[in-house]
Amino acid sequence: MTSAAENIGCFIVDVKVSRDNDVTLTIDKEEGVVTMDDCVALNDAFLAAFDRDVEDYSLTVTSAGLDQPLKDPRQFRKAVGTMVDVLFKGGRRLIGRLVSSDEDSITLEYTAREKAEGSKKKVDVVREEGFSREGINSVTPWIDFK
Repeated sequence: MTSAAENIGCFIVDVKVSRDNDVTLTIDKEEGVVTMDDCVALNDAFLAAFDRDVEDYSLTVTSAGLDQPLKDPRQFRKAVGTMVDVLFKGGRRLIGRLVSSDEDSITLEYTAREKAEGSKKKVDVVREEGFSREGINSVTPWIDFK
């Protein structure tokens, strides 16, 4: 399936198979958006590879949605420069711009409220900080409806 996805310019983000053999393939693209034609092409490739008379299954091919966490390193690269919602182990949450990403860490630019030096008043301060992926539960695209 990986080569079939690559042939249409996509990559597989996730594969889920339920107890009832409901297969869900989630795909994405490094550039641009996944189209209905991409999903149909991968659906057809899957159906050609697995005989439904031998294996009883249902198949859903879908694009990685904006509400789904980033999983694949290519998704992180594509998201550089965009706003993301990071949920850390322990419950801390941080919304910021994804500056960079590698296999072990991400770097975020975010605004923090901090006390100004010599003052009791808090001000907005822009920070850029790296975070280990080990301490992160999920990174999801941030959608601001303002």
